Amino acid sequence: MIRFQNVSLMRGTKPLLESADLTLNPGDKIGLIGANGAGKSSLFGMLRNELHPDQGLIDFPAKWRMAYVAQETPALDRPALEYAIDGDVNLRRLQKELDEVEAQDEPDGMRLGELHGALADADAYTVQSRGEQLLLGLGFSLAQMQQPVASFSGGWRMRLNLAQALMCPSDLLLLDEPTNHLDLDAIIWLEDWLKRYPGTLIIISHDRDFLDEIVNVIVHIDDRKLKRYGGNYSSFERQRAAQMVLAASAIEKQQRQRAHLESFINRFKAQATKARQAQSRIKALSRMEELAPLRAAAEFSFEFREPLAAPNPLLVLDGVDAGYPLLDEHGDKVGAKTIVKHIDFSLQIGQRIGLLGVNGAGKSTLIKTVAGELAPLTGTSTLGKGLSIGYFAQHQVEMLRHDESPLWHMVKIAPTTREQELRNFLGSFNFPGDMVTSPIKPFSGGEKARLALALIVWQRPNLLLLDEPTNHLDLETREALTMALAQFEGTLVVVSHDRHLLRATTDQFIIVADGKLQPFDGDLDDYKDWLFKTKLGKGTDVLPAAAAAPVKAAPAPVAAPVAAADRKEQKRLGAEERQRLAALRKPLENRIKRLDEQMAKLNAKKAEIDAALLEPEIYEAGNKERLKTLVADQAFAVRDLEALEMEWLELQEQLEGLASQAA
Repeated sequence: MIRFQNVSLMRGTKPLLESADLTLNPGDKIGLIGANGAGKSSLFGMLRNELHPDQGLIDFPAKWRMAYVAQETPALDRPALEYAIDGDVNLRRLQKELDEVEAQDEPDGMRLGELHGALADADAYTVQSRGEQLLLGLGFSLAQMQQPVASFSGGWRMRLNLAQALMCPSDLLLLDEPTNHLDLDAIIWLEDWLKRYPGTLIIISHDRDFLDEIVNVIVHIDDRKLKRYGGNYSSFERQRAAQMVLAASAIEKQQRQRAHLESFINRFKAQATKARQAQSRIKALSRMEELAPLRAAAEFSFEFREPLAAPNPLLVLDGVDAGYPLLDEHGDKVGAKTIVKHIDFSLQIGQRIGLLGVNGAGKSTLIKTVAGELAPLTGTSTLGKGLSIGYFAQHQVEMLRHDESPLWHMVKIAPTTREQELRNFLGSFNFPGDMVTSPIKPFSGGEKARLALALIVWQRPNLLLLDEPTNHLDLETREALTMALAQFEGTLVVVSHDRHLLRATTDQFIIVADGKLQPFDGDLDDYKDWLFKTKLGKGTDVLPAAAAAPVKAAPAPVAAPVAAADRKEQKRLGAEERQRLAALRKPLENRIKRLDEQMAKLNAKKAEIDAALLEPEIYEAGNKERLKTLVADQAFAVRDLEALEMEWLELQEQLEGLASQAA
């Protein structure tokens, strides 16, 4: 059991915790959340005995073995596999002692027996295969496992540090943003591993789906206290929303009383009327208003401005091979490395595509090719007139001028705009006061990413290409980005390991696999199943049946027959057209079927909640917590139903459009 008793902690002049109490049980899987700077990493430092509280006690069993991820990776010549196994410190100690005893002229037979027994207890004879399985799950190939640690980039070295922590037998495992340097495939594997971890686990993470899959307790650092909530992140969000709804109702009562008095003064003033808005905007507004108490705590919110143009198609890739040119020592091209072959692909206005694929399959290469950062190795790329691309990737964040300010970056792209307008715009991205004119070098990774997003939003793109946009963003900022992308009126292509963002902002998936671009007829749960079959060797390496054909550019209309002799060709073209329409209908029909099932479940759930709220006893003093939960659950059910109904209507319109083509 872990106990925080009356713990207070200051960092400099800033209080992080004040008289905080918390109890965690053995075997709990805990998600530690809170705003940036709230003290999450400092709490880990206290558990590791690297920081000491200014007041109070932190107590957990002295015999517990603790594992955590090292933040530094030395540039060693040691092979990656051996470095990962080094995480089992006790095993390495026993192996070293065995080598020393065996090197003696007259080895101690008794000690040799003890050491061999201890090594067997430490699973020394399976450690090689366990290490290989661990590194395979984290995205390393067998060949990479034999490469020296010094040959890997920073992100891959952090994966090796994570592997060390997982190799270490432990009773308490501390993970600080373990998904930051992982792709979606490695995250899914890590989830499966952590679900089976038998000890006590504490995770700091900004990935809500990751937390939902693993944790059964949330600890929220809020107002310098440690607040414990039972359940996963979604459960925490509902409970916290219920608390805020009740708090808001008290404020509303006070506001009604004040409004009653003000009405005597203002009774002759005309009320302003609301501007007429599109129905979809009204629904979007109502959904945001339902969550207003919860979103009030968010650091910022923003929206993408309406694109200035809407070419259709935006872009067509015809027979394109995507990859990198190979250069000699003089910088001259001597060849090319092809990553994705034979791409026939078009982007239509309003498409919202999520790119899936294992690490190294070519997702980033494809996005760079679409963005124009990489020229096609073969084939042609045709851009629509008026195409405006907003491209966000981590290397672009790193290309920001660290010695310059946010305002300098804005002036560079908008030299004729008034400074005050630029300051106001940056303020909406949470760059207030002196921060606007300060060099960005000391900014956090999340603040730099926010600035890069602001630069994109200002330019009003009609095509957004996002490559892991949520890296370094906290939960509130991720939610603001997700809401902004959900309302974006242009075309979206996104690579992300954040499944919540993918589910909320995309409506179709394309997978990059085996050097090809292929449609993926399924959702993220289907992708998870496919991944376990292919990557972990639990089945045949095949895509779902509907993912067997390469993605095609928008098809041209079928030509009419020009002579009787062409009737056979006409029939063939007609059959192809029917097959094409059927292929387009299938994912729509499948999604509509899923939506029907989801709406039926939600309606049943809402009916139960409504019935419970009609019971008189629910409003008794002893049922206060139950009432809060029911009120929040009702608001969430209404919001989710409206979102599903809107998507259902849009899909039905698409089906009707396909039916008119077939007629």
